[in-house]
Amino acid sequence: MNHVETKVLMPSMTLEDVKMYVFQILEALEFSHTHGIMHRDVKPLNIVINPETKQLKLIDWGLAEFYHPDKEYNVRVASRYYKGPELLVDDKAYHYSLDIWSLGCTLAGMIFKIDTFFKGSDNFDQLIKIMRVLGEDDLHSYVHKYNLKVPKDAKKLMKGQEFEKQPWTNFISKKN
Repeated sequence: MNHVETKVLMPSMTLEDVKMYVFQILEALEFSHTHGIMHRDVKPLNIVINPETKQLKLIDWGLAEFYHPDKEYNVRVASRYYKGPELLVDDKAYHYSLDIWSLGCTLAGMIFKIDTFFKGSDNFDQLIKIMRVLGEDDLHSYVHKYNLKVPKDAKKLMKGQEFEKQPWTNFISKKN
């Protein structure tokens, strides 16, 4: 398929383009999820678009895995900037929602015209970047509910800071 990488197209996408392409990604994920498959590496580089035909393909299924309830999975999947918080707190019982998180990170980049919405220097910093936007309350509730722990290195980065949920309007600029 003739294509242009999504990252190259993102700065010039209109809101209508974003809606159309996200819909196509959701269709691809619905197809794979209804067939029991998690992609586990949704990100702009794994989305290719033919801007002439507006056709989109979700590629690179090398980390894909069949989902089985109650099975534990490797948390060393997904590219750092698109990793769901469950991976960053070592929750091995994740599922399809992991792909939706990664799509949400991609969508935020498209809408706000930000190359990478959450851009941590390592997995611990990645968790901090997420908390700076979404706050820490939901993360603490999540780890408590599933008897998990925030990694010690992430706790060190959190020390002395409070993370409040940010309104999405904070990310609106003249560029977007």
